[in-house]
Amino acid sequence: MSDEGVLGQYEAVAALFDAMSTPLRAGIIHRLCQGEQTVGQLVEWTGRSQPLVSQHLRLLRAANLVRTERRGREVVYSLTDEHVAHVLLDAFQHTQEDHS
Repeated sequence: MSDEGVLGQYEAVAALFDAMSTPLRAGIIHRLCQGEQTVGQLVEWTGRSQPLVSQHLRLLRAANLVRTERRGREVVYSLTDEHVAHVLLDAFQHTQEDHS
């Protein structure tokens, strides 16, 4: 098998990490590990504008990391599955450890 073929199987993995590669998106995912959130709640928590938060949520949704549920006039966001939480929480814990 060529190197490109071997590495090709990691394209989806790289895309997953790319989708979580900004502090705002990583923070949103971390917040969703604690439970469902509306856009308004995420805007309040991040202190960022609603259009900016919505743009990042669209990217996370396109990457199949979050899902939506409409409840009346509100849209509630949650993680698609526990794997997403594990990936983010493990990475977060790793970055908080002293590796010296």
